[in-house]
Amino acid sequence: MRRRCARIWRNGYRMTPEELDEIARKEREAQRSFARRVNVCVAAGCLSCQGDALRDALTKEAASRGAEDRYHVKGVGCLGLCSEGPLVSTSTGQLYQRVSAADAGAIIDSLEGQPVERLLCSMDTPFFRRQKKIVLENSGIIDPERIEEYIAQNGYHALVKALTEMTPQQVIAEITNSGLRGRGGAGYPTGLKWSTVAKAVGGQKYVVCNADEGDPGAFMDRSVLESDPHRVLEGMLIAAYAVGASEGYIYVRAEYPLAIKRLKIAIRHAERFGLLGANICGMGFNLHIDLRLGAGAFVCGEETALIASIEGKRGTPRPRPPYPAMEGLLGQPTLINNVETYANVPPILRNGGAWYAQIGTEKSKGTKVFALAGRVRNTGLVEVPMGISLREMVFEIGGGIPDGKQFKAVQTGGPSGGCLPAETLDMPVDYESLARAGSIMGSGGMIVMDETSCMVDVAKYFMDFCMTESCGKCIPCRVGTYQMHRILSAITNMSATEQNLRLLEELCDLVKHTSLCGLGQSAPNPVLSTLKYFIAEYREHVREHKCPAGVCGKEIPEKVGA
Repeated sequence: MRRRCARIWRNGYRMTPEELDEIARKEREAQRSFARRVNVCVAAGCLSCQGDALRDALTKEAASRGAEDRYHVKGVGCLGLCSEGPLVSTSTGQLYQRVSAADAGAIIDSLEGQPVERLLCSMDTPFFRRQKKIVLENSGIIDPERIEEYIAQNGYHALVKALTEMTPQQVIAEITNSGLRGRGGAGYPTGLKWSTVAKAVGGQKYVVCNADEGDPGAFMDRSVLESDPHRVLEGMLIAAYAVGASEGYIYVRAEYPLAIKRLKIAIRHAERFGLLGANICGMGFNLHIDLRLGAGAFVCGEETALIASIEGKRGTPRPRPPYPAMEGLLGQPTLINNVETYANVPPILRNGGAWYAQIGTEKSKGTKVFALAGRVRNTGLVEVPMGISLREMVFEIGGGIPDGKQFKAVQTGGPSGGCLPAETLDMPVDYESLARAGSIMGSGGMIVMDETSCMVDVAKYFMDFCMTESCGKCIPCRVGTYQMHRILSAITNMSATEQNLRLLEELCDLVKHTSLCGLGQSAPNPVLSTLKYFIAEYREHVREHKCPAGVCGKEIPEKVGA
């Protein structure tokens, strides 16, 4: 198989469906030839805990026993339970947690003997059982730097199906029937967006992947790119075929060096296999994909600011309409979806839109990937059906609040989201329910807080983030976020008045309804939601000069003029 792949790489010829099936068959045979397999997580979280040294130690241990042809040790993508890394899974059914290089010998011994009890992590827990993996189905299974392993897991078969069996209109119809909505936060129907770009008139059309994940505590898109980059490329290829695009860009922030490295490898391999570039699969379809690195500006997650950045301009938003679907990159029709949206496309094409539409709720179909973080026992990456309750997320999948503390709030949607209290725990997690409660789905960050958190201080933290990240183009956002932060600082410093509290509410309304782009329009959400659910905490700061959580004080007293 490896000699055959070398020939493909050297000649760069056009892949046929038969050759794709043959590569998949031979890779599966090669995997089955090993008596035992050891998968080591080499996503960013586990690498920060010396996961690469652990993989090398396991490889060396197997070689020292002359068993390198019997035991296959490889690096894989995120296994999910990031709080317990480095993680190792074996073909004998064990998952080991907090493994170090010193444990390599014991783990190799366990492949033919008893499990290493002190390292065992039970997979019979809600964290694993309650998940439904579609986007993450390959994470923790394949080596993200080998295209053959992706192909062996039915990779690029959806692309071949689209090119050889379906018209662009049929592809769009399948995505529309699935009910897939954009996973970048707004939840716009994906099929409708694709259809708009397909109908738009332009000499050149573009597909863009928004991988500018800037929410504090969010790492969903980064993990997908690190764990399964070909899945995103395949989704972009199918989208480009559907809308008639021949040029593509992935806009990823430079703070993600591992994701960038693996994307570059994936693009290079896909080109050598004839799955990306000119005349793909000999069907006359062309797509070239380039990377563009962002400098970490949160506002560049907004699609018009992202387009400006790709064009080499300052990343600031522009008024809409015209929308990018009609007039985007270089003035041409442009399709922009985020990482998770594209990652949903291949399984929808493989299994059908009706299959996907059966998952989730009436208006929010499919699954959602969340980065579960904060004051919860199990932190990590989870994928669950839309409609699961916040209670299930926090107390079953998340394992509850550690150290005997009480749950206080969960913040969804990043700095543009809202803070939801205990009375909302039985609410389903879907676009409409979160919006009614004063929050948003966002890209999928979910931060849990306990009784030690001061909600006024939390609102100030997110307002500080939004104020700092504002591009300054429009006055409501530039000045409004600054003034809201001043008032919140005065409240936490115990120097605010009732009049300041009223002014804060008025400012929230002004900024929300007059800002140019989504950053300013959603920046007041953390303040509005905490005012709605935790107003007593605000009043205690203002009237009694006390912080119930013991977080705030009078270190920087400041009077804010009304």
